[in-house]
Amino acid sequence: MRERVFPGAVWAIGDATSTLLSGTCGLADPTDPASAMRPDTLFDVASLTKILAVWACIGSLWEAGALPLDDPLATFWPKVAGHPLGQVTARHLLTHTAGMPLRANLKHLYGTDPQAVRDGVLHEELHRPIGEAVDYTDRAALVLGYLAEYLSGRPLDRLARHRIWQPLGMAGTCFGPLACELIGRCAPTELDPDTGVHLKGVVHDFSARLLNGVCGIAGVFSTADDLALFQRHLLAPTPGSDPVGFGAAWVAESLQIHTGDLAPARGLFWYPASGTAPEADIYVHYGFTGTGMWISRKQNRWAVLLTNKLYYSRDRKPLSRIRRAFCALTFD
Repeated sequence: MRERVFPGAVWAIGDATSTLLSGTCGLADPTDPASAMRPDTLFDVASLTKILAVWACIGSLWEAGALPLDDPLATFWPKVAGHPLGQVTARHLLTHTAGMPLRANLKHLYGTDPQAVRDGVLHEELHRPIGEAVDYTDRAALVLGYLAEYLSGRPLDRLARHRIWQPLGMAGTCFGPLACELIGRCAPTELDPDTGVHLKGVVHDFSARLLNGVCGIAGVFSTADDLALFQRHLLAPTPGSDPVGFGAAWVAESLQIHTGDLAPARGLFWYPASGTAPEADIYVHYGFTGTGMWISRKQNRWAVLLTNKLYYSRDRKPLSRIRRAFCALTFD
C-alpha cells in the first residue's frame, strides 16, 4: 500500500473444510478514509469469471455427459459448422491451443450489436493451426460461454447462478452492473476517461461492457468469503452431481497438464503457479483488475488474494512480486 501497488486487499487461506487464515488491509477507495476493505467487499474479479462461471458451468455440462471435450465443435454445435472454429474442440479452448485470434477490440471488428459480435467471434478465421501453440486469448472463454448457453438453453449469468453459485451459497457473487444498494461496498477500479471517475459496480473489461456486462471473458463481482466457498468445493466436492453440477471428476481433469511439451504449461483454464513446477500441484488463475486464486489438492490448501490494483496502474510487475510471495507463504 505504501508503494501504491494497490489501495487495499482482502485475502484468505483455507483447506477443504474451513478458512484457516484471513485478513484485510487498506482502503477500497484511497480518497475515502471510511472505505476500509472488509471481508464482504465486492471486487470486479475480471478473468476469474473464466473460472467462477465458464469453467464451472462447462464442468457441470461435461460431468452430465452433455459436452464431449474432444469432439470437434461442429459435430454438436450447428452454429460453427462450416467455419474454422468447427474443427476446434472444447479441450483446445480450455488449454488455449485452439489457434484463435488474440485479444482484439470486438467493437472495432464487429460493431456494438451483441448478436453481430457473437456471429463474428464464432465465424472468425483462426490465428494459427489448431494445437500448434499455447496462446492465451479471451476469445476462448467467450466461445465457451456461448457454448454453455447453447447446450443449457440458459444465458450464462442465469446458468452460473442456478447451477453453481446458489447451491454453494455464494450469495454475494453476480454479474454486473451491480444493483445500487451494492455499489457502496464495491472496490473501484480504473479511471474512466469518459466520466472522469473510477469505475465502480461496472465491469472494467471493455468487451464485457460491450456485451451488457455478461460474457465468458469478465463481468463477475464477488467477495473473498464467496471464493472461499467455491475453493472448498474444489477440494471436497459435494457428493454426487447435486446440488452443484461439477465435482471431483472435473477438478481432477482440470488440475493437470494437458499441453504436453508446449509452453507455457496449461491445465483446463488453470495453470501451474509462477515459479512452481507442475509436480508441485499448485494451480492458479489471475484477474486483470488485481485478483487471484490458488489451489493445491496435494497440500489440501487454497488461497485467495483480492486487490483493486488497477485503481493505480496497469503495471503488472509490482503485483506479480506480491503474488509470488503470497503463494510461497501459503504453500509448502
